[in-house]
Amino acid sequence: MEIDVFTLFPEAFGWFERQRHVANALAAGHRLEYVNYRDHTPLSSGQVDDTPFGGGAGMVLRVDVVEAALQARYGLDPVERRRDRRVIVLAPGGRVLDDALVSELAREESLTLLSGRYEGFDQRVVDHFATDEVSIGRYVLAGGELAAMVVCDTVLRKLPGALGHPDSALEESFSEALAGAREYPHYTRPAEYRGWRVPDVLLSGHHARIKEWRLEQSAARGTGGEGGPLP
Repeated sequence: MEIDVFTLFPEAFGWFERQRHVANALAAGHRLEYVNYRDHTPLSSGQVDDTPFGGGAGMVLRVDVVEAALQARYGLDPVERRRDRRVIVLAPGGRVLDDALVSELAREESLTLLSGRYEGFDQRVVDHFATDEVSIGRYVLAGGELAAMVVCDTVLRKLPGALGHPDSALEESFSEALAGAREYPHYTRPAEYRGWRVPDVLLSGHHARIKEWRLEQSAARGTGGEGGPLP
């Protein structure tokens, strides 16, 4: 997997790359690189944005600036680039990121993530350079860097070599293995604490019954906030 993140703040990703699963993924041969819009802007003094036509507060990332950065990175017209590479604009109004979309993205050989700032992108970036518009939730961030980290985190942890145990990403909240439901509860030592005892089935050593119990718990929890542990 090759992921390119276009951003005004590539230094913000230093902490992210030090996370164990991210470092594992990179050590396994997956690639995460950054392109700074300012390094390729055709405008003077590193300008990347401008005031919106029609008035209003805020600044908008310019289409010519984004094109220059994409052109410099890939050596061809960004309109052509999106024909064989997923180019994702990160924006609050896009398709909401969920496990199904993450699994879809994890099957790609390469991804490009466009992080915005200010009031976001000139709409022509979305219309002509991107294949997807993705949101990590129905709220607004100051910039797309955190959103890019969320997308990278969710995708990279599904790739071979990222997690310590190869099955760690199989049965988890909203996964296909749990039919899209939340994950079952987990317990560890001590088996009893302040009178709160771990369910007996988990101490039984009966693996088939444990699996059945976990699936029951997951189904009872559903996909939202309702439900809870079964007796």
